Amino acid sequence: MNELWLFFGFLGHNQYVQLIVHTIIAALLSVIVAKLATRKLQIVPSGCQNVMEATVSGILYIGKDVANEEIARKYLTLAGSLAIFIFMGNFIGIIPGFEAPTANVNLTLSLAILVFLYYHFEGIRAQGLGHYIAHFAGPVKWLAPLMFPVEILSHFSRIISLAFRLFGNIKGDDLFLAVLLMLAPWVFPLAGFALLTFSAFLQAFVFMVLTYVYLYGAVTGQEEAL
Repeated sequence: MNELWLFFGFLGHNQYVQLIVHTIIAALLSVIVAKLATRKLQIVPSGCQNVMEATVSGILYIGKDVANEEIARKYLTLAGSLAIFIFMGNFIGIIPGFEAPTANVNLTLSLAILVFLYYHFEGIRAQGLGHYIAHFAGPVKWLAPLMFPVEILSHFSRIISLAFRLFGNIKGDDLFLAVLLMLAPWVFPLAGFALLTFSAFLQAFVFMVLTYVYLYGAVTGQEEAL
């Protein structure tokens, strides 16, 4: 987006400074929403509590669908936190004067590496180091020399897939919004806003689903069933 529209432009237009500032904003918004939802818990939820309960229920439902109930609940904290943070990061980029931190590959790559390292850690913890490494060789022993490097490359490609899918889509959305505002700055682009809001939700959803998928495959060793 045009740097002239940045509210925090007075801090400088260095991309790393703006990335840090907007990442902090997205994180703070996530924490604030969580605090508002749990501040006065009620049996019959309303307002923010109702929205967050629906969000958590939705994440659990998707987790059960792509993995199983045990894994969905066990890794709800990670998957849910990523989904909410990524959505906030995507969403603030729609607001003129702000940048989406998820439109910067440095952040999306960091999130992808976090998921990559964590699901391997959980896989080793669940199956043991030897058994976990062995499953990279595949079920056919004589194909192991071929399958092992292919599987290793496949897993590393997940970092690229996670990072650049999120980065590319949100960066494209930022450019789309910038064009809308340049062409008709006096008209609030409601249709464009609705489309970009849906995209912000969709990209957070995809990242969350893939996190569950990778965790399920690592913990159970059943990646071929996904």
